[in-house]
Parts: sequence; structure tokens; C-alpha cells
Amino acid sequence: MRVVVQSLLGFTLLSSSILLPTVSAEPAPTTAPATQTTTATQASPTNPAVVAPPKPSIISAVAGANSNIQAQALVQENKPLTAEQIVKEKASQEAKVKALVKDQATRLQQLEKANLEALSQNQELQLKNDNLGVQVQVLQSEQSAQMFLYGAATIAVGVLLGFLIASYIYTKRRRQW
Repeated sequence: MRVVVQSLLGFTLLSSSILLPTVSAEPAPTTAPATQTTTATQASPTNPAVVAPPKPSIISAVAGANSNIQAQALVQENKPLTAEQIVKEKASQEAKVKALVKDQATRLQQLEKANLEALSQNQELQLKNDNLGVQVQVLQSEQSAQMFLYGAATIAVGVLLGFLIASYIYTKRRRQW
């Protein structure tokens, strides 16, 4: 499963770097000539319909390169790449992809570790929340029991006062007769 995720991340990063070469701050003439040579080699005399796309000269200017680097990039774009250069570029791209996959793997491990820590912390907080909920229920039941006792004591005091007042009134009337 991990290998599948890593390979998908690698392909995603590779495809995003190929599709969006102007986003990076580095000039991107290394990826453009490789695709142009493959399209140029596909254009054979038997199939004249396949034509290489026009070479944009704006990419290096957008990337912020100076005029010397632009001139070198234009010279390199006009020259077809040799097999050794293609192999070197592929090897460097594979090394970049491997480095990106390795970086993503370490980030994935860090995220998994942080996720496990967050899950354990979440469980601890849930246990604390449950304990506090039980304490709240106990306090509420104690408060209701206390209120019941206050009510019972008030009724008892009222009954006693009622008997005392009634007996006092009864004895006072008896003396008057």
C-alpha cells in the first residue's frame, strides 16, 4: 500500500513539474528539449502529419533568467540532444523523482506520527471529558438531594411551628374560660 502511495505521489509530482514548468524559479529548458526531441524523432518522412510544437522563448524570460542564460537556452533548444544527453537528463529526472518520493515518504511518516499523537491526545481528552461529565452528574444529583433535604427540613420546621402555635393558642383560650 505504501509503495502504491509513494509511486502515485511521485507520478503526481512528476506530472505537475512537466505540466507547470513556469511555476518554478529555475529555468526549465531541460524538460522542454527532451519532449521536443521525442516529438522530433517521432516525425518521420513516412508520417509528415506529426509536427513538433513551436518552441516558446518566453519561458526562460518568465523564469527570470538573464540574457546570457536565455541565449544559451535558445542555442540548446535549436540543437538536437544526443543519446548521452537524453540518458543523463532522464537519470537526473529519475534522481529528482526519487528524492521527491523520499522526501514525501519522510513527510508521510512525520504526518503519520503526528496523527498518532493527535489520536492519543484526542482519546485522553475524551476520557477527561467523560470523567468531567460524570462529575457534573454527581454534583447535580448531590445538589438535588441537598435541595430535597432543605425542603424536608423546612416542612418539618413549619409543622413544628404550626403545632407550637396551635397549642399556644389552644391553651390561651382555655385559660380565658
